Amino acid sequence: MDVKKAFLAVLVPVCHLSTISALSADTDPGIRAITRPSADVTLSFVQPGRITEILFKEGSVVKAGQTLVRLDDGLEQAQMAQILAQSQDTTQIQASEASLAQKQVDLKKLEKAADRNAATELEVEHARLEVKIAELSLELAKFEHRQAGLKLEEAKIRVENMRLKGSIDGRVEEVFIETGESVNVLDKVIRVVQIDPLWIDASFPLVLAATLKPGSTVAVEFPSPSSASMRGRVVYVAAVADAASGTLKTRIEVPNPQGRPAGEQVRVICSTGAVAGAGTK
Repeated sequence: MDVKKAFLAVLVPVCHLSTISALSADTDPGIRAITRPSADVTLSFVQPGRITEILFKEGSVVKAGQTLVRLDDGLEQAQMAQILAQSQDTTQIQASEASLAQKQVDLKKLEKAADRNAATELEVEHARLEVKIAELSLELAKFEHRQAGLKLEEAKIRVENMRLKGSIDGRVEEVFIETGESVNVLDKVIRVVQIDPLWIDASFPLVLAATLKPGSTVAVEFPSPSSASMRGRVVYVAAVADAASGTLKTRIEVPNPQGRPAGEQVRVICSTGAVAGAGTK
């Protein structure tokens, strides 16, 4: 029994991510992998228009929510100003309220006159109908005022859609258009990538992947000139293995404060021995 435990302990892996140049192909049985951005977003407009301003160039650092590119929105701004004035105008409501108040006064006078036989029932009914019409006119004025408010919100959305805003913190990797160009719906406009942290997708043999769980940490060595060892964290382990290769996809997240470029080739080296730094933190 002691011999069996000792044999199993030897199989527990300690994983290191090293540059390909660390070991030759003859001596290194490791797994090739490539770093990639942890987020990669290509942004497009949801309506056509003419580019009027590009606020950031390639290589610029941007924040989520910042406006990156603007379409010409002169017409939409003018329409929004008109709708804003309509939404703030309460003249029709005030006129309808005044008309209703007058109709109510007239009705009361006719009802008193009818009590003295100085007005006919037909005149009273007519006055009551006038009050009802005035009430409906007031409701219509309030409804139209609410509709103007909704149209204002719609106009604001149209104007907002003409500003392309970043969805992630990162760097502008590519700008696909120039100021003055026209774009159609879903045309590529600007690409933003996030390289801090970096992601590394590696396909581990099943016997090794079984020991890795989300939250596990591994040692990471970047290529020279900055070859300091860092800690990478497992953020995803696939639930379905590749039957053809007998491997399981594992994603490792690596801090990248130095801003190393994504796309570097690395090799996942798994040696046998005691567990060292492979547990969760």
